[in-house]
Order: sequence, then C-alpha cells, then structure tokens
Amino acid sequence: MRRINITAAALVATCTAPLHAQQHPAPDWAAFDRYVAQAARDWHVPGLAIAVVSNDSLVFARGYGVAEVGKPAPATEHTRFAIGSTTKAMTSAALGMLVDEGKLKWDDRVVDYLPELRLFDPYATRELTVRDILTHRSGLPSVDLLWAVEENQYTMPEMIRRLRYVKPETSFRSTWSYNNVVYAIGGLLVERISGMPWDAFVRTRIFAPLGMRESVPLVSDVRGKADVGMPHAELHDSIRIVPIRSTDAIAPAGSVWSSVSDMSKWMRFILDSGRVGDQRLLKTETFRELIAPEMRAPMAEYPALELAKPHFFSYALGWFVQDYHGKTVWMHTGSIDGESAIIGLLPEQKVGVYVLANLDHAEVRHALMYQVFDLYGDRPTIDWSGDLRALFAARRRARAAAPARPAPVGGPASLALDRYVGSYADSAFGTMAVTADGKTLHAHWDKADLGSLEHTQYETFRTRPKRPEDGPVTLTFVPDGAGGVSSVRAYGQTFNRMRP
Repeated sequence: MRRINITAAALVATCTAPLHAQQHPAPDWAAFDRYVAQAARDWHVPGLAIAVVSNDSLVFARGYGVAEVGKPAPATEHTRFAIGSTTKAMTSAALGMLVDEGKLKWDDRVVDYLPELRLFDPYATRELTVRDILTHRSGLPSVDLLWAVEENQYTMPEMIRRLRYVKPETSFRSTWSYNNVVYAIGGLLVERISGMPWDAFVRTRIFAPLGMRESVPLVSDVRGKADVGMPHAELHDSIRIVPIRSTDAIAPAGSVWSSVSDMSKWMRFILDSGRVGDQRLLKTETFRELIAPEMRAPMAEYPALELAKPHFFSYALGWFVQDYHGKTVWMHTGSIDGESAIIGLLPEQKVGVYVLANLDHAEVRHALMYQVFDLYGDRPTIDWSGDLRALFAARRRARAAAPARPAPVGGPASLALDRYVGSYADSAFGTMAVTADGKTLHAHWDKADLGSLEHTQYETFRTRPKRPEDGPVTLTFVPDGAGGVSSVRAYGQTFNRMRP
C-alpha cells in the first residue's frame, strides 16, 4: 500500500460517554479535499458527497461533481441521494424506541404481532423473533424478486403472504443470509405496535428531533424535488442516467433519501449512544443491543476487507461490526440502482464518515471510509483509493485469465418453438408467460415485458431487453421427456408449466 501525506492524531472516548471537545491536531482537510476530488475522478463518479464528524462536531462536508450528468448543478453536502440499506439502522432504532416504551421485546415472536405470517418451515413461523429479522438469520434466501421489478412490486401484506412458499436455503438461525423483505417486516411491526406508519414514525421520532430537514423516508417523496443526485450506471463503457428505482415496497429496509449534511446529524446521534444534546431517544441498554454483534457475516461480503484485514466481521441489529487496527467499527453500505452509500463509525474515538454517490456500486465509498479512519489513527496513512482500485483491477485480470466458458452453440432450438409457448408459474414469484410471434418467442413475467428471446444453446434463451438499463435475462427450459417442456428457470427460480 502506498503512503500519502495526510496525518492526524487519534481521538479517544467511550461509545456511551458524553461527547466532549478534545484538543488534538486536526487533519489536513485541504489535502483531504484534494484527495477526495481526485478519487471521485479516478472512479468515474458523476457526483459524490462526504461528511466527517468528530466528537459532537461536523468537521468536513463537501460535494464533488454534478447531481446529474449533462447538467451544471453541482453535487453538494445538501444534495439528496438514496441512502439504501443504511436505512435499516433507522428501523432498528425505531423498534428500540418501542422497546424503551415497554411495548416490545427484542426476543418477542413476530407471529404474536403478525398472526398472518406463515413461513415454509412451521418451526421458523412459530419461533421467528424481532431479533431474528433484524440480523438476517431467518434461513430464507433473498426474495428481492417480490419488489425489485417496478411493474411487479407487491404490497407488504402480499409479500408476507407469499413468503410461505419460499423454501429456506439454510436451517433457521444457522447462517447469515441478507433478506430485505424479511427485514422490512420490522417496519410493519412499528406500525402495528405504535399505530403510526413506519415513514411517519421515522419522520416524527427520528428526523424531527435530530433536525434532519433534508431527509425523506420514501422514494415517492423525493421524485420531482430539487437538488437530487440522479442515479447513474456504467452502460456500454459510458456513464448514463438510469431511472430512480422505488424501494417503497420494502421502505424500512432501504427507502430513505438524504444528504450527508443530514446524515452527519444521524452519525452524531449514534456516536452519542442515542442522544441528541441532553435528550436521550434510546436508553443506554437498548442502544447497546443495537450494536452488539449477533451473527458472523462472510468476509467475502466486501472486497475492501481483503485490505482492511479485520479479525472479525459480524452483524448486529442493522449494523455490521468489525475491527480495524484494534478499533471497533460500526458500518453499513447502501446500494440501489445508480446510487451508493456507506456509513462508518469509530465509536471509541467518536469519529464518523458518511459517503453518498450517484453511481451504481461506487466502491470508492469504502476507500474514503478507511481513508478517514486512517486520518484519526496512529499510523501512516495509505492511499486507499489507489490500493482498492488496484485490487479490483487484479480481480478483473483474474477473471479475464480464467478459462473461458464454451461459446454458445447457437443454431436452432432442440424443440419446435411452439413447444416452449405456455404459462409457467411459481407460487411465490408469479407467472412467466412465453408467447410466439411468427418465428420469435416473447416473455412476460407477470406485468413486466421481458422482450423477445434469442436462442443461445441447448434449451437456453436470452431476452433482448427494450430498455438499455435492463440487462438480459436468461431463460432455461426443462424438457419433460415427451417432446414438451415441464418448467423454465429464470432469475434463479423455477417456474412450473401450468396445464390447461
């Protein structure tokens, strides 16, 4: 790792002690400003904003680039971006407030509040607790197909109904497996217990007392507003605007849009263990539950961990917890089409950094988080942006050097095209309808038009998406042994043929 000329002294404090100003040499913020600007350019990020807090002060906040490619409006510390899954910690904090009021316990069974909940495993149905849903240990695989395609977004009650048909991928509580839909059940619990919708609760009980006036809890609230960091993705070697994807169907898992200016207030609130000034919004014992490691998470979750080399990497209630050079780190990322976020906190030093960007999976976020951590460390600072870019470049070279898969055979399909025509259904994920127009097959997944199909090899076809931001979808048909088709695989799911 290369060293760069940015140094700072460590800040020392306990994670639950009051925030007191301490006299320490300040980081060279002018040098850091230049570093961030160069990093944003190196990673081809259209717009980025970063805030750093130390003790009870916002010590650095700046925007870089533009809010939207092709338009002059700059990205600033007040520009709203999607904070994605960093929303999850707000949902766990909201539930913590209900714990403080005696209306809920972390180990209460979810079915006692949501009697309509049924899972494939009756034992998991009976025993699933609030703590289980907030730590991703339900045993269920990702079910983002229930909300991720806008044309097919189901309501939360309908998603809960469909969960009973989803087979677990691991035994209950044995493995950490990220699940946005299950996590979003926490927001429904907030509503059932408090009588207030999740978004209203967050506005009233979190945004208002923290003074977060630039934050909105729902994607529908941000559409049409000024100073919004529009989402972008790298498509065909160029950076292009992509549509804002609504996550309102799973709002408690990732729908908040905010600015780094506002999120600096959230960081100070968390670093002060749930206090705003002299007002405590979370009891000390409740706050400690939020950040206590519960489940071991896989190191492969983030490539940057190869460079950070933590001794442990775990998940708490809406937070990843790890170590970095002997210090505890609370962190989480957020990713949704064309938007990226990261929050990183050093609780013992009362230091926090928040990065927002309007590029899909802009991994410069990890580089800047660790760069800030190093500013407050007791060791020479390294070039995190350059080293992380080198790591990703090495991974790309390794993939390029790997033995290539056989090229698609092409040629005609093994069955007549009319044999693939039909409706294929899955109880959880809906219906895949395949139709024929002359010599061309077309696919619809419920209300979503997937486009025409081109044959690649054997029984596999690939869609030709109508929108450039939509990648192709692979459909693999399964012959029934009698000249027909029994099912089709798409999006990692099996849709079985519906008989007339």
